[in-house]
Amino acid sequence: MRMRTWRAFLPSPQDQTAACPRRRNAEPTMAQLVGPLRKELADSLSSCRVLVVGAGGIGCELLKNLVLAGFKNIEVIDLDTIDVSNLNRQFLFQKKHVGKSKAQVAKESVLRFCPSANITAYHDSIMNPDYNVEFFRNFQLVMNALDNRAARNHVNRMCLAADIPLIESGTAGYLGQVTVIKKGQTECYECQPKPTQKTFPGCTIRNTPSEPIHCIVWAKYLFNQLFGEEDADQEVSPDTADPEAAWNPADAAARATASDQDGDIKRVSTKEWARSTGYDPVKLFNKLFKDDIMYLLTMDKLWKKRKAPLPLDWTEIQQLESSQEEACGTGLKDQQVLNVQGYSQLFHRSVETLRSQLMEKGNGAELVWDKDDPPAMDFVTAAANLRMNVFSMNMKSRFDVKSMAGNIIPAIATTNAVIAGLIVLEALKILNSDFDQCRTIFLNKQPNPRKKLLVPCALDPPNSNCYVCASKPEVTVKLNVHKTIVQALQDRILKEKFGMVAPDVQIEDGKGTILISSEEGETEANNNKFLSDFGIRNGSRLQADDFLQDYTLLVNVIHSEELEKDVEFEVVGDAPDKAPAPSAPEEGKNIANGNKDSAQPSTSSKAAAEDDDVLIVDSDEEPSSSTVEASPESSNRKRKHHDVETDDAATKRKRLDQQPADDDEDIIALD
Repeated sequence: MRMRTWRAFLPSPQDQTAACPRRRNAEPTMAQLVGPLRKELADSLSSCRVLVVGAGGIGCELLKNLVLAGFKNIEVIDLDTIDVSNLNRQFLFQKKHVGKSKAQVAKESVLRFCPSANITAYHDSIMNPDYNVEFFRNFQLVMNALDNRAARNHVNRMCLAADIPLIESGTAGYLGQVTVIKKGQTECYECQPKPTQKTFPGCTIRNTPSEPIHCIVWAKYLFNQLFGEEDADQEVSPDTADPEAAWNPADAAARATASDQDGDIKRVSTKEWARSTGYDPVKLFNKLFKDDIMYLLTMDKLWKKRKAPLPLDWTEIQQLESSQEEACGTGLKDQQVLNVQGYSQLFHRSVETLRSQLMEKGNGAELVWDKDDPPAMDFVTAAANLRMNVFSMNMKSRFDVKSMAGNIIPAIATTNAVIAGLIVLEALKILNSDFDQCRTIFLNKQPNPRKKLLVPCALDPPNSNCYVCASKPEVTVKLNVHKTIVQALQDRILKEKFGMVAPDVQIEDGKGTILISSEEGETEANNNKFLSDFGIRNGSRLQADDFLQDYTLLVNVIHSEELEKDVEFEVVGDAPDKAPAPSAPEEGKNIANGNKDSAQPSTSSKAAAEDDDVLIVDSDEEPSSSTVEASPESSNRKRKHHDVETDDAATKRKRLDQQPADDDEDIIALD
C-alpha cells in the first residue's frame, strides 16, 4: 500500500517523540503509531454510528480496532455461536464461551478493555426482516465481516437502498482484500457475476471418480447413508442408469463376479443392509471396496478410456507384511498420509465407534456429520482414501481431507488482523470525506516484483448492466414455461440466483396478475402450477419486488425447449462457467481416470494454498467480492486464483494511474 494513503493519519517523528518522551526506548503504543487524528475526524469517530456484520475471524479483529481508533457507537450482528475450532484465531473468545453468542461475547470482551464504548450486540441473522432499510439508515457506515454469499448480497442491497457506504472484506488463508462500495460511485458487490457453486453428477460420484474431491463427497454421502439422514440423491452404490455405460444389466448379469455373500450388490437401502449386518466393519469394507467395485468392472464401457478400478479385499490387506499404520512423510500426525493398511484399520475403528454412538442414541436415531467430530472425520478420511486408492489416485492426509470435506481452508489469524486494519483505514477516509482516496486493497501471499504484499487498486465504477444497482434492473431468463413451476421460479431463480428474500411477482399482462405473494398463504395454490398455466410464454415480462430490500427486478422470459440436460434455466448474458477443454493424453501414457492429482503425492503444507480442488470457503471468512487476475508466486508465469469450486477467474481490475505497470503482478482475486 502506498504511504500517501497513510500519511494523513500519521504524526511527524518529532510529534511522536514529544508526545511520550519517557517511552523513546520502549514499545510504541497504538496511539503513537497511528498518531492523533484531526479534531473534526476524532469527533466524527466518537459520534457516528457504525454497523459491523459478522463477529468471526475478521469481526473480532475489527471490533478491537474500531474501539482503539476511537469509534464509540458500534452495533454488531452475528447469527453464529462460538465453536472450539474458532478459538485459535478469534481472540475475543475463550474456551468458557463455547456455545454462546459470538456477537454478545465479542461485545463483552471489547468492553473489558474499552468500557467507554457503546456497543449493541444482536444474536440474529442480518437477513431478518426486522433489519430493514430504515434500520440501515441509522448508520453512517457498514462494515462486512461475513462468511457467505447470500448475506453479502443482502447487505449490499440494503446499503444501496439506504445509500450508506459499505466496506466489504474477505480472507482466504494468506490472501485477503478490502474494497469500498458506494451507491452510484463504485461497483456494488453484485456488479460482476459470481461463478455458481460447482456440483458433481451422481454418476461421477458413484461410478467414475477422477479427483480426490469426488471420493470425499462420496465418503460424506456414505456417512449419511449409514449413520445419518438418508437421502436418495446421495446414494453411494454403483449407478446402473449411468448414460455413459449404456449397458443392459440383464445381459451383463452373467458376467458379474461379485460375491453373493456378505451383502452382495442387492438393490436395497445402504442403511438397511448395514443394519442387517450389525454394522460389521469387515462386511462393510468388502461390500464398498470389493463387491461394489467388481460390479462396476462389469460395466466395461466405462473403462475403455479410463484406468479400471482395483478392488480391495480385507483379508489380503491385513496379510501384508508392512506396519499396520505406516505413514508417508513427516510432520504433524494429521498431515501424514497412511498406507492402505492404516486406512483400513482406521475405517474399522471409526465404524465401531460410530456404531456405538448410534446404539447409545436408541432406535431410529441419526448422527450428524461434523468436521470437528473425530470419529466422523476419521470415517470420512478413511473411506475417501480407500476409494482414492481403488481409483488410482494418490491418497490425502486427514488435514487435506478435512479442508475439502469441511469446505474450508485454514484460517490465518494474521491475515484477519491485517484486513481488519485496512478496513479501519478505509473507514477513516470515508469519514474524513476523502472518498476519492478509497481503494480496493489486495493482500498477497508473497511480495510482487516491487516487494509489495499490499496492492491498492482504483475503485471501479458501477456496471451499467448490473441487475442490482442499475437504475432499472432487468434480466432475461431462458426456461421452459411448460416444465417450470411457480415454486421453482420463486426458490431457484428469484431467491437462489437473484438473491431475493421475500419476492412478490406480478405478470405484466395488462391485468396485473399476482403470481407470487410474500404474504403467507396468498398464492400458495400457485406453487405447483406451470408458468404456462398463467399465460406466461416467450416474451412475457414479470415484475419481481422485494420490499425488504427495496429492490425491483424486471424479468424477461424466453421460452426454450432445448435446454441442456439437468439445466432448469439460463440467465441470458450471464455466461455459464465452463472448464477448459481437456487436452488429449499423450499416447502410451496411462490415464489414471483423468485425475491430474494422481501424478503427484499429497503434500498437506501446500494443498490448501495451491490445489484448485480445495473448496476454498472458510467457516469464518468467505473470500470477498471483486475478481481480478492473479499472478506469479515466484516466476513470470501468471496463475489465476479461482473462485469457490470453479476454474473461472474474471478480468483484471483497473490499476491506479500512478502505479508502475509491474505493480499488478501479484494481485489476488477473492470471492
